Amino acid sequence: MALVPLYEDDTHAQLREQARRFAQRHIAPHALAWEEANEFPRALYGEMAGAGLLGVGYPEEVGGAGGDISHVLGVAEELVLHGKSVGTVVGLGSHGIALPPIVRGGTHAQIDRFVRPCLAGEKISALAITEPGGGSDVAALRTKAVRDGDHYVVDGSKTFITSGVRADFVTCAVRTGGEGHAGISLLVIERGTPGFTVGKKLHKMGWWASDTAELHFEGCRVPVEHRIGDENAGFLAIMMNFATERLMLAGNCVAIAELAYRESVAWARERKAFGKSLSGFQVVRHKLADMASRIAAARALVSEATQRHVRGEMIAGLAAMTKNVATDMVVAVCDEAVQIHGGYGYMREYVVERLFRDARLYPIGGGTREIMNEIIAKTEGY
Repeated sequence: MALVPLYEDDTHAQLREQARRFAQRHIAPHALAWEEANEFPRALYGEMAGAGLLGVGYPEEVGGAGGDISHVLGVAEELVLHGKSVGTVVGLGSHGIALPPIVRGGTHAQIDRFVRPCLAGEKISALAITEPGGGSDVAALRTKAVRDGDHYVVDGSKTFITSGVRADFVTCAVRTGGEGHAGISLLVIERGTPGFTVGKKLHKMGWWASDTAELHFEGCRVPVEHRIGDENAGFLAIMMNFATERLMLAGNCVAIAELAYRESVAWARERKAFGKSLSGFQVVRHKLADMASRIAAARALVSEATQRHVRGEMIAGLAAMTKNVATDMVVAVCDEAVQIHGGYGYMREYVVERLFRDARLYPIGGGTREIMNEIIAKTEGY
């Protein structure tokens, strides 16, 4: 199946090749071990930065390698396809949702302190929005930040934070004003700040190699100079982040499904039953045909949404549609991949078993499927 969307050019091809080599050399040989260990080496961030990949999608003036979301999606796809550890790729990419608010609305000092070292692989960043009692309802967050001179005193908790265990800093959504979306600000809170603790490392169904944490803030004093943009203006920055995050998640779904499909095709050709390969049975061939068709349809929608986003169009509704289509697809494709593998598909040493577990997060993370439908309904006017 052709992988490259029509709009990609030589810059995308070069980055894909770099990412492919990096994944084959630095990730694939260790994928199973890192998944079982529930972590990958911190040094991998520096190695990825050294390969010119960690800063893709960020302007050179903030320490990035240039490019846009389409380049980011291309790199991520190759890392998944050839690294075969979704958890590792997700962990390496947590800066993709933590840094954009700082790049867009931060000061030069904030960019120098947080963005540059992160893109150089020297620091790890995470985005802290979701709370134990809030889920997808961002406007209802309760973590408070009360102004006290030149500091905010932060109290509250966050959960399901990717890279939260070892992040050197988090881009954290807090309530600095009244109820609702108008009272939310973004603060950068550094590891080691008194009152900021990691509650525990969460154990998940999938994405094993990425760390996920609960975070707690109790009387945590954060300098006002670490606020991103104006006070009570954080909700807009969060919403701007969501469209890109949802495209990234949809792109992940296409990559995961493509890997599951490739593993299934190889298995169907090699595995024998009743004297012939599985691909010799029409029922298996039709399963593969349906998988390929679903992947192609989702890829086309991701490509369209990405192009429109790069052109500067407002795509909140389209991004929600894209995420739902891609997440439905990846869950279905990975389920079929396990079925084609039979009992072996249920074994942890087989890639499709991991992918089946990894896929289940996508209709939940970055806004649930149900929330996406509400966004679609609003943008469509009904």
